[in-house]
Amino acid sequence: MHRLRFICLASFICGFTGCTSEISGGSPPLPPDPFAELDRLQREGPPRYASRVHSCAKIRYRTLGNVLASRGVDLAATSELAAGNLYAQGPTALGAPSYAARVRENIDLGLATTAKMFDLYVQAAPEIIAKLPSRPECQVNGTGAQLFDAANHCLADGVSCLIGVPATATHLEVCNETISRAADVESGKRLAVAVLAAAAHTCE
Repeated sequence: MHRLRFICLASFICGFTGCTSEISGGSPPLPPDPFAELDRLQREGPPRYASRVHSCAKIRYRTLGNVLASRGVDLAATSELAAGNLYAQGPTALGAPSYAARVRENIDLGLATTAKMFDLYVQAAPEIIAKLPSRPECQVNGTGAQLFDAANHCLADGVSCLIGVPATATHLEVCNETISRAADVESGKRLAVAVLAAAAHTCE
């Protein structure tokens, strides 16, 4: 009888305190390392900020047109292979909205859209190279930023205006290497402009 009472009392206490054989046999989870969390927040920012900055949506169709125009591309051009004509004739491929069909703009950056944008930058490159120095956005005290020097080396001021952020040594290295690996200098310069512009607007 005393043994039965002891077992019942032990079971009651154990049930009241929430102890079980499964819990008592395990170990509580370790708390997160505050220094690791602080390091992550310093690198990435708080979650609300990181979710905006580190996401990669497609550049909007109208914004793309504004960017091209601001770098010297004639969006009213009608020549078959002109960048402005390719832009005007390719809204569907570039994910533009169709208000008549009540279709919103596609902001997902798919492979087909990325390829179309790169083709557009390749076609736009000669216009950008020629007209970028005369654009008000790329001038300081009336002096325009050149993309290349007399030796066909990429210049930081021109690349900065092209991509919209201060050019780094890596940008210039990629630019110069693209020129050096091309079949000829003019093709290399054209590809360099397209590579930098496309990467700047596709989260690369």
